[in-house]
Amino acid sequence: MLNDTSSLSRRRFAAGLALGTVAFVLPMRAAALSVEQARALIDQAVADINAVISSGKSEGAMIGDFERIFSKYADVPVIARSALGPAAKQASKAQLTAFTKAFQGYISRKYGRRFREFIGGTIEVTDAKPLKSYYEVISVARLKGEAPFDLRWHVSDKSGSLKFFNLIIEGVNMLASERAEIGAMLDKAKGDVDALTATLKNA
Repeated sequence: MLNDTSSLSRRRFAAGLALGTVAFVLPMRAAALSVEQARALIDQAVADINAVISSGKSEGAMIGDFERIFSKYADVPVIARSALGPAAKQASKAQLTAFTKAFQGYISRKYGRRFREFIGGTIEVTDAKPLKSYYEVISVARLKGEAPFDLRWHVSDKSGSLKFFNLIIEGVNMLASERAEIGAMLDKAKGDVDALTATLKNA
């Protein structure tokens, strides 16, 4: 059984990455790719993340590396549209493009700082399986002084190439967290997508 301090620390980490859960429905495309391909994608993403974690670089340099990893392996447009919610349907193409670019930088800085907490630890892919209309790749994070915990990557080729579109950490969901936070920012901006984009650039 985990002690109270360890449990609290792990929950803080998970809460920092994601809050709440959400259903994310994709067209039936899983048959177009294999479980081996999905696992190979995350194996490589995890290898790149582990290399950054152990690099000894400054925070700024590490965050730049994490942004490159995020843009390479994540389906950024899908994640950005999900985070923007209904406003994505009303936004112009130019607005959506600008928002997606700003969102990529924002989420890379945010999650890059979180992943810095893995310094001295590692992530290991342990399994992969079909789930609904996509694949779930299961990995275990091992931090120094902490009990191992679960990370699950949702992978699809919906956009035409193999990417991950969500990350579940001990049952909490990145898409839900980002949609709630971006929604709150958009409300504060009184529904102005351009103002939201400007906020993300400085967040």
